Amino acid sequence: MSEDSRDVTLSVSGQVATLTFTRPDALNALTPQMLIDLGDHLEALSTNPEIEVVVLTGEGRAFSAGVDLKALAGQMADRPIAGGMVGGLLDVPARRVTSLLSTMPKITIAKVNGFCFTGALELAIACDVVFAANEARCGDTHAKFGLRPTWGMSQRLMALAGPARARDLSYSARQFTGAEAAAWGIFAHAVPLADLDTEVAAYIEVLLANHPDSLRAYKDLYNHALDLGLSDGLAFEYGTHYPIADAASRVGKFGS
Repeated sequence: MSEDSRDVTLSVSGQVATLTFTRPDALNALTPQMLIDLGDHLEALSTNPEIEVVVLTGEGRAFSAGVDLKALAGQMADRPIAGGMVGGLLDVPARRVTSLLSTMPKITIAKVNGFCFTGALELAIACDVVFAANEARCGDTHAKFGLRPTWGMSQRLMALAGPARARDLSYSARQFTGAEAAAWGIFAHAVPLADLDTEVAAYIEVLLANHPDSLRAYKDLYNHALDLGLSDGLAFEYGTHYPIADAASRVGKFGS
C-alpha cells in the first residue's frame, strides 16, 4: 500500500511503514508543509495497531539537505529571523515530528542514504536507531548561517556523541560521513550504500522476531533514563509496569 502526501510518501508492507521525502531535485530540503505532512503521517501510524516499525528515508541522493534555505530566505520579509531562530512556521511542525519520532510506541529507524544536514540530522537522531550509508555526508551547519538549534540538536547530539565531540561538530559546522557518525556513536550502524536497504530490512526482521510489548517498554524506559538520570531512572525501571503478554509462553519454550 502506498499513499502520497505532497513531498512525503507513505508505503506500508506488513508491520513496517516507510516514510520517504520525495523532493529529490531539491535534495529533499524540508519545507513547512513537508513537516506538517510528516507529522500527520506519524500521528496516524502511532496508533495503528498493525504497524510496529516506522522507517524514515529520502529519495535520490539525500536523506534531506535540511531546511529549504531558499524558502526560508523568501519568508524573511514577512517573518524575519529573530535570535537565530527559524520561527514557528518551521519550529512548531518540526518539534511535533521529533517528539513523535522519539516517543511514539513504534520503533523508528532513520535510513540515511545520502546528504543529511542540520534540521534533517535533528530528525534522524530523534529516531530510535539510525542506519547510514558509509558515504553519507552529514553535518550541523546552524552556526554557518547564524542560526541556533530549536529541534533538539543541542540535547540529542551531546547525549549521543558526548560533550567534546558535539561541541566540535557544532562549533566548526564541518561535514562528517555516515561511517564517522557510527564510529562516534551518533548513528548505530553504517554500511556501504549498496547494502543499506538490505541491512535495514534484515535488522527489521530481527526486531519483528522480538515481542512488541517488550520493545515498547524498552523505548519508554530508555526515554525516561535520558530524562531522569541514573538514580531516578533505575527507580523508574523497577517500579513501572507494562502490559507485556505471552512472556510466560515464550520463556516456557526453553523448558520444554
